[in-house]
Amino acid sequence: MEQTLSIIKPDGVARGLVGKVIQRIEGLGLKIGAIKMVHMSRFQAEGFYAVHRERPFFESLTAFMSSGPAVVMVLQGENAIARWRELMGATDYRKAAEGTLRREFATDIEKNVVHGSDAPETAAFEIGYFFNRFEIIA
Repeated sequence: MEQTLSIIKPDGVARGLVGKVIQRIEGLGLKIGAIKMVHMSRFQAEGFYAVHRERPFFESLTAFMSSGPAVVMVLQGENAIARWRELMGATDYRKAAEGTLRREFATDIEKNVVHGSDAPETAAFEIGYFFNRFEIIA
């Protein structure tokens, strides 16, 4: 069973979309193995997105991700990474397919409601960033 990290970003939480996103996750047949609400500090957001440190959007991304509470989840299931990424849609919501979360709920390229791991190695790092093994129900 594959695991991936899902984040409902501060814009999604602020707009009251948590229930709608979780409903879509469960409708996809993915299981939630762990869930909690966090409010990252700027330092924590910089650590989480360290891989993007040299990118021009790093400062605005980490400021946004530390601007309010987010909901982090471990999603589980067969091909969880690919299935979650397909439901999220393209990072640029204007290019996201109809029926995806970003197409439906995003308001700009940064405030695109959700985050998901892009590979098994990334998922392992990201899950470990927010959860210890005792918090995840397999």
